[in-house]
Formats: sequence, structure tokens, C-alpha cells
Amino acid sequence: MIQTLSIRGLAAISLCGLLVSTGCAPLIIGGAATAGLAVAQERTIGDAIDDTVIQARIKDKLLQVSSNLFLRVSTEVLEGRVLLTGSVPTAQDRVEAARLTWTVSGVREVLNELQVTERGGLADTLADARITTTLRFQIMGDRSVTDINYSIDTVNGIVYLIGIAQTQAELDRVLGYARNISGVKQVVSYVVLRNDPRR
Repeated sequence: MIQTLSIRGLAAISLCGLLVSTGCAPLIIGGAATAGLAVAQERTIGDAIDDTVIQARIKDKLLQVSSNLFLRVSTEVLEGRVLLTGSVPTAQDRVEAARLTWTVSGVREVLNELQVTERGGLADTLADARITTTLRFQIMGDRSVTDINYSIDTVNGIVYLIGIAQTQAELDRVLGYARNISGVKQVVSYVVLRNDPRR
């Protein structure tokens, strides 16, 4: 019996095929979730899917070169802007991660915040996770902040933010929360405003 696929169904199949062709089949479910979340985000569904594919391809490039880079480099992608965070043992590793990122189609900007240092111990990892979780819960509980538009990572007490703020006042609230969390050494923001011409 022949059935007609909806446009949404065709889009889902196309997305699955694209992700499989990139060698990132495990990210199919994540890609579908990204498309769902994008409905509530400032970026379009198309941009969210593109960002998911870019992120998958970057991680694939890192894995092909070094499992160490793959494990130690975190990536956040927002409308083609890529934020690299984490810690790597050498300056060459830092440069190589950025170089590989630039080879991925769709990358418009690389924000290289990789720290050249040995990986911290369990206590450092837990402290960073506490900071990230605390900030996430604070902005989730603030009705003046659209928390879904912010990505947060913390490395050795430094908080990195990337996202899209509705207004400068909203961004100031988020930065204020971050700066007032115990253990935070510095806050680095790559958040842009909704009407920023760079978008």
C-alpha cells in the first residue's frame, strides 16, 4: 500500500541520510532533538540542523587526527560560529584543533578558547560542573532570560558563554549570575544580541 510522506517526514529522512553520510549515525537522535529545540530558539530550524552537522564533522575531524583531541576539545556551534573550549597539553594541539575546525564547510568563525594546560583532576572537573549547573539553573529560573538560547561551558573556573540574547539587559543578567558564582575566576562571553549584524 502506497502512502504519502509528509514534508516533515521527508525532512527527517533527509536529515538522517545526511548525518549517516557524515559518519555520525549516533548523532541522528541528537539532530532530531536539536530540530525540536530550535522551534523555541532564536536561530532557525535550518540553522540549528546546520550547526549540528558542523559540530559532528568537527568532532569527526578531531577523531581522525587524534583521539586525545577528540576527548579534550569541546565544541559549541551557533550559526556557523564555533567555540572551542577545553584544555590541551601543547600550543601545537591548540593550533591544530583550530586548523581542523576551519576545514569544515559552513564554519564562519572560530573562537579558540582552548587552554594549554594539563587536564585537571576529579576535584577540578566537579568544581567546573558545579559552576555550569548552578548558572544553568539560575538562568532557567529567571523569567526575564530565554535560557535555551545560551550554551555554557566551564574550564578551570573560567565560564564560557555563547548564544543569542534578546536584549542587552537580558545578557547583563546572565553575566551577573555567572560572575557571582563561587569559584568563578573569569567570564568570557561570545553572546550576540538578537539584532546583531553579524548574524
